Amino acid sequence: MHQVTSTISIDDSELEESFVRASGPGGQNVNKVSSAVQLRFDARRSPSLPNDVAIRLMKLAGSRLTKDGVIVIVAQEYRDQSRNRAEARERLFEMIRQAAVKPTVRRETKVPKSEKKKRVEGKKRRSEIKAGRGKKGWH
Repeated sequence: MHQVTSTISIDDSELEESFVRASGPGGQNVNKVSSAVQLRFDARRSPSLPNDVAIRLMKLAGSRLTKDGVIVIVAQEYRDQSRNRAEARERLFEMIRQAAVKPTVRRETKVPKSEKKKRVEGKKRRSEIKAGRGKKGWH
């Protein structure tokens, strides 16, 4: 069990890892060793996640989400498999932590009457300044 937040913990059986060869430079190590990790987590069917958290997590995942609701995280930054595994898991857990935070609802407020009055007075003043620029008295 991995404790992600105080209320959410994820079991190892929910995480599916496969190891593939990493792309990019690295010499013979890249050609021989499958050090990159593909971590799969089924957010839609996970019993560990509350429904609202799962929905926010799927929105947060973006292009890492498959049509089936599975989040795929690829980690290939390090040369050894264990560090890439830890990196992939930490990225998933961080994403879940972000999804666990409920967004605050914005309440609409009225503009105070004093502010509206101030705005109108400012417009009137500006209008008078511009009206005084005319060529009326210059004959």
